[in-house]
Amino acid sequence: MDIEDDFFQPFRLGHINSIGYSVSGAVQAYDFAVKGDTLTAYASTALMPGRGATINAQLITVQFHSLAPGVIGVKLIHYAGVRDRGPTFELYKKNGDHTVIEENDQEAVLRSGNLSVVIKKGPEWSVHFYRGNERITGSRAKSMAHIVEDGGQAYMREELDLGVGEWVYGLGERFTSFVKNGQVVDVWNQDGGTSSEQAYKNIPFYLTNKGYGVFVNQPDLVSFEVASEKVKKVQFSVRGESLEYFVIDGPDPKGVLDKYTNLTGKPALPPAWTFGLWLSTSFTTQYDEATVNSFVDGMLERDIPLEVFHFDCFWMKASSGMKRYSQIRKAC
Repeated sequence: MDIEDDFFQPFRLGHINSIGYSVSGAVQAYDFAVKGDTLTAYASTALMPGRGATINAQLITVQFHSLAPGVIGVKLIHYAGVRDRGPTFELYKKNGDHTVIEENDQEAVLRSGNLSVVIKKGPEWSVHFYRGNERITGSRAKSMAHIVEDGGQAYMREELDLGVGEWVYGLGERFTSFVKNGQVVDVWNQDGGTSSEQAYKNIPFYLTNKGYGVFVNQPDLVSFEVASEKVKKVQFSVRGESLEYFVIDGPDPKGVLDKYTNLTGKPALPPAWTFGLWLSTSFTTQYDEATVNSFVDGMLERDIPLEVFHFDCFWMKASSGMKRYSQIRKAC
């Protein structure tokens, strides 16, 4: 295992029986509370047959809330006393009363638009997301978990269900297969080129052909196991004592992206020329005028409209950037 593999390995927590990790997964809905527009469930990591079982018991606090119709947030908390030093994503909450919370002897429900989350009461923990009457995904017993490695570092993990024939897309810029099923994706920006699993523009957001998306509200390293360790699950884990994600109902891909960008912010419309065809030198070894003109003339000869020509960095002298950096350091 090289240094990079050793760095990322702790985040890949699908193999919960691996030596060196202590895993405490939610197994039972112990109690519920409602405060304002937030439904809180307290999930025990061991069965609680009686009062005596609460001694030394561990709870995971699970908060359900909504920032906009059709968008439901889930926050898993093991230890709430950790100071949040940032950075954080800026999220936008839609004003208005779009959240309904109901509770009975069998279940607790939070509704937002046509999307609802149902938490079953009883001896087996389960969370179900519905679009109307259709279940689109959910979390089962032991899927939500607090994990501690032997060195004391803590992680939080969630596993969301995938259905038969359900395909996962997204997670930002990637150079692997467009369909992410079967992949392990570490959301961590790196200058890795275009021939590896590393990427420059990672986004902890995916959507599926079932018409919903999941946004993990964590700006730090998020590790996804997409139908890899468990073919019917999307697993994601982060370092720390809490984890928050949002389930976004479309009910189609266009609707998912619209609600996702309403939540996280929409970019300004770029100039019209940016939507045209871009051509680059593609790291060729010759950067003389004749070579560059042959690229442009070749497009004209083929009647292919061209908006932008990009000169890649090999026109510079080798290591010129490092030389300039050394000069700046000496000047300082």
